[in-house]
Amino acid sequence: MPEPDFPADTEDAKKLSDADQARVDAFLERGVNSVERKPFKPLFLIFLLMAVVAAFSLLSQGIAQWAGIY
Repeated sequence: MPEPDFPADTEDAKKLSDADQARVDAFLERGVNSVERKPFKPLFLIFLLMAVVAAFSLLSQGIAQWAGIY
């Protein structure tokens, strides 16, 4: 199996020039990227989704019972 064609020291290969790093830093400081946010919590999203699905289920059963279907 042939070896991949990249430098042995990948840290040096990933370094940006000073001008490019300055452009990246400037981009990260403006617009939507400049706002600090709370960390994403996937468990909260799952529980919220479960609560919404349960609420819609109860609502649909209530409407069906009110309409005399169920």
